[in-house]
Amino acid sequence: MNIDSIVNMENYPLADQGFRSSCHQTLNSDGAIVMPGFLKPEAVEAVRREGEENKHLAYFSRQEHNVYLTPPDKKYAADHARNRIVISSKGCITDDIVPEKSPLRALYDSEVFRSFLCAVLGEKSLYEYADPLSSINLHYAGAGQELGWHFDNSSFAVTLMIQEPEEGGAFEYVSGMRDADKGEMNFDGVKKVLDGDIQPEMLNVEAGALSLFRGRNAIHRVAPVKGSRTRMMVVLAYNSEPGISLSESAMMTFYGRLK
Repeated sequence: MNIDSIVNMENYPLADQGFRSSCHQTLNSDGAIVMPGFLKPEAVEAVRREGEENKHLAYFSRQEHNVYLTPPDKKYAADHARNRIVISSKGCITDDIVPEKSPLRALYDSEVFRSFLCAVLGEKSLYEYADPLSSINLHYAGAGQELGWHFDNSSFAVTLMIQEPEEGGAFEYVSGMRDADKGEMNFDGVKKVLDGDIQPEMLNVEAGALSLFRGRNAIHRVAPVKGSRTRMMVVLAYNSEPGISLSESAMMTFYGRLK
């Protein structure tokens, strides 16, 4: 499958150096970049249909976690920002279930797309996960489901919106909330976010949009979904080094299985 049949290359010339440079600057200054209509309508519909057909194979889970995605620290109270519990609930289809001829696989493996991501993200190379589950994931969120406030462990995220819900499900974030590399966790700022005292930035992303986001130091969440239409979003996961697998504990948490 040719990438020209998947991506709107007229609006998003992935090989153009000027376009790459502009996207790189936007991501660095804003921490996020959204490209509406990145996928052609036919590709969106094909992936949406795949999602509907394979939804019965998804692993649905409800997890309680803190925003740092770490075990509790007994030095702090249970209601302290370090330990406060939030909820994440969703379904997930793993890479091994994504059809071989899916537009998602063609896009993920495209040299042009991967080169574009390297240029925008400032990475020398990008590699797929070594395990069979983690490279391409399709997430489902129905009414009442959400992704609780958290920081990412990875330095970047690449996502595609396939189907937006009727209401809710907005992507909300606050940039520069911590400095993970320096070990500065900013408990006071996180408490304000959890208490609703800080107004987050909001991205209402439509079907077909590509989003690039730096979530290691930006706290973010997906607000609860409302209505009968399921939110469907794809995560395209890459590593900057080859041979990396998700840990067994993470795979059991996210996928309910190891293979």
